[in-house]
Amino acid sequence: MQYDLFSHNDLDGVSCGILAKLAFGDKINVHYLSVNRIDYHVEEFLKRTSNEQKEHILYITDISVNQENEKRLEEFVNKGGSVQLIDHHKTALHLNQYNWGHVKVEEAEGKKASATSLFYTYLIEKEIIKPAKVLEDYVELVRQYDTWDWDKNANFSAKRLNDLLYMQSIDEFEESMLERIKQYEQFSFDDFEVKLLDLEEKKTERYIRRKRKELIQTFIENLCVGIVHAESYHSELGNTLGKEYPHLDCIVILNMGSKKVGFRTIHDHIDVSEFAGKFGGGGHAKAAGCTLTTEAFKLFVEKPFQLKPLKEDARHNQLNVKERCALYENRDDDLFLLYKKENSLWVIEKNHKMLSHTSPSFEAAERHLKRTYQVGLAKDDKLIDYLLKDAKQG
Repeated sequence: MQYDLFSHNDLDGVSCGILAKLAFGDKINVHYLSVNRIDYHVEEFLKRTSNEQKEHILYITDISVNQENEKRLEEFVNKGGSVQLIDHHKTALHLNQYNWGHVKVEEAEGKKASATSLFYTYLIEKEIIKPAKVLEDYVELVRQYDTWDWDKNANFSAKRLNDLLYMQSIDEFEESMLERIKQYEQFSFDDFEVKLLDLEEKKTERYIRRKRKELIQTFIENLCVGIVHAESYHSELGNTLGKEYPHLDCIVILNMGSKKVGFRTIHDHIDVSEFAGKFGGGGHAKAAGCTLTTEAFKLFVEKPFQLKPLKEDARHNQLNVKERCALYENRDDDLFLLYKKENSLWVIEKNHKMLSHTSPSFEAAERHLKRTYQVGLAKDDKLIDYLLKDAKQG
């Protein structure tokens, strides 16, 4: 019997490969593929094994196939072949109609699934591998990173595991993880890795500081999005920008070299996998992606090209600090004073003239202000000058 695994080339997908090698050793051929390459490889596999179905077992993890390959895989199974597809993306749920499809977004109520956690459970239930503490530790780190539970739980070891993957080749990462899982009872990083990861975090922070100054704001359909061009640290960049600019519905990250688009959001009411699906992509509710199609290029690159970067909030203020009133400015040097009136409504002045918009809270008023006028919090001295001018006119 010959075993093959086709898996995604990110941490979750690579970790499925690590589990497969623990389970089947040298008997399994593991292939890590991008979303754009999976269908080609599945089709080639099916052609190659067209007369040998009963001699092959195919696993597909953390990635799904197109409609044509669904039919081909079903035919492969009907002729005696064995297929097991395991995925956790909502866009793949329709594959549960097949006996060989196993797609779950949640492992249990309130606990998001990853392909690694689902594959681990499958291998244990089939008694192919035995449960172990070091494996449970590793699988949970992968699950938390891939579902972004690490951010909610402040589990930075999960993020560091992903960093470690991208600091070396997949082969090197795979080899080191396999050795560690086989030798130790609990999973941990060694001293050298900790030092490397500390350096990587500083490098990431510098990169994000630079990219923060390039963020462009615009509306795409009914979403207020922030667009940034970046080749590295997409997850960290999307998460940081989303938290610093919560008035944005999502962050769009463009990689022109690979012609890829990433979508990230911190909001529970926004599903970026649906947004990505409009451009032929998919993913998770809070992290998704697609290829930079002609349509996507027009919307995310060509249309916003003339826009100025979003104004950043001043970072070291002592007076202008968003409490009882706050002054904002945009790239056109317009000034906006946000403050609370006696009737408990929040109002906005633009260049000393009252606007008609009112809000029930500071957060709602600031959200409207930032989405409408693309402003950033001004420095202390500008607030003082503005209030002095108000007093003189008073």
